[in-house]
Amino acid sequence: MNKAKNPRNPRRMFSLLIIGIVVVAAGYLIARFVPERPVDYEAIEDHFKYGSIGSEPVNGLPYWIWKVLPEMFPEKLPGKGGYASFGFIYEQGRDLPIGVSQRRVTGIERVWLNCAVCHTSTLRETKGAEPQVILGMPANDFRLYLFIQFLREVALDNRLTSENVMAKIEEMGGNLDPIEKVAYRYFVVDRVRAALFELRQQLNFLDRQHPWGPGRVDTFNPYKAIQFNFPMDTLPAEELIGPADYPSIWDQRPREGMYLHWDGNNPSVQERNKSAALGAGVTPVTIDLERIGRIEDWLWDFKPLAYPKEITSAKAAEGKQLYGQYCAQCHGMQEGDQYLFDTGRFSRLGKVEPITAIGTDPGRLNSYTELLSVNQNTLYVGYPWRFKHFRKTHGYANMPLDGLWLRAPYLHNGSVPTLRDLLEPAENRPKVFYRGYNVYDWEKVGFISDVAEEDGHEFFKFDTQVRGNSNAGHEGEAYGTSLSGAQKDAMVEYMKTF
Repeated sequence: MNKAKNPRNPRRMFSLLIIGIVVVAAGYLIARFVPERPVDYEAIEDHFKYGSIGSEPVNGLPYWIWKVLPEMFPEKLPGKGGYASFGFIYEQGRDLPIGVSQRRVTGIERVWLNCAVCHTSTLRETKGAEPQVILGMPANDFRLYLFIQFLREVALDNRLTSENVMAKIEEMGGNLDPIEKVAYRYFVVDRVRAALFELRQQLNFLDRQHPWGPGRVDTFNPYKAIQFNFPMDTLPAEELIGPADYPSIWDQRPREGMYLHWDGNNPSVQERNKSAALGAGVTPVTIDLERIGRIEDWLWDFKPLAYPKEITSAKAAEGKQLYGQYCAQCHGMQEGDQYLFDTGRFSRLGKVEPITAIGTDPGRLNSYTELLSVNQNTLYVGYPWRFKHFRKTHGYANMPLDGLWLRAPYLHNGSVPTLRDLLEPAENRPKVFYRGYNVYDWEKVGFISDVAEEDGHEFFKFDTQVRGNSNAGHEGEAYGTSLSGAQKDAMVEYMKTF
């Protein structure tokens, strides 16, 4: 007699159970490790300060590696305070500084840089005043050179082991789950160390440069090394010293079509934005166009802060006449509460002034080459946003000057501390001064530059005799440096209105 089939056959039930477990486990692993999860912010200001632009997946640090490095290697920092010693700005109640974003990638929280790290700074009205965070302003105290060198030094330190990192994470109250503990112990730390060592090799040329100082970056030499594997050891010496100040990034709409980016190498705002994002660690594959687009939309019409102190109107009116005579054709001007970007009225605004005419330091110009422009124009091939406007020039751009009071120090390489100093011939400008101090000089318009140290924090001694730091140029009869002292004071008074 045949036995009736039992719908609850144990072997069948066991098979279904195994299949169910595999499906659930696979679903969990896919849900955990496949999707990327950037930390988003509703307010655009918070998104600018802390939102992701896509720099974390390839170049970011795992969150807990970021947290433990200053604790494990405090002797390699330039001062006390962890990452704040590099000029990172921390707001109360925030775990990460301004300019550092977070994204979950392959199941691990990772952090890295965004636009705000180079374009946000602080200002104090007086020594005793609280610092005011100003968005879109050049990062006056961010010491990128030292931050990179810190990471390069960490790569060589034998204490960077998974055992030591895990012990420090536990000491700091890290809340890794079991899977993260396995990942950190057997994979993450070793991979980070290898990546930092590769970074060290790629940027060996930094050891042949002078420290850039706060508020400055050599934009294109790291770009050549990291993006295009240029043979940095074979580049001519005059090409290797190209530090320049971070620019302000407000009011981008009227800048579209102008040849800016210090040397006028591109008239497209969006290409310059995407190129700058590469410098922050984004790659052509990981770039987050949606989130960068939020920032771009905001910056089109984001205005700089108005000068907050009283302006002497009669003196400013006198200065306006002089400025119109000497400066407006190249830089535009302020009328009422509007800055005029009218390239029809100001024929040289947003165009390149030959280096032979302006005579300022050539380092930044020489660091950008024809070969680099050709390589840049191959980026994003196959996409509508492929680069196609980069070009080599032979001078520096005539920049609009809106929000000028917040853009000190002056000239493209930040070699002149105040506006008043810039109106002097080079021989009368400060030869040595200090950068990174955020107390404002309301009389000369710029930051106070004769303070070497405050509360144990040492400021950067900027020597204009160092290669790439020359404060020469932009001087002579055509530039107003031959005017009387009173006339120069009047021009400064007018430029406070920008």
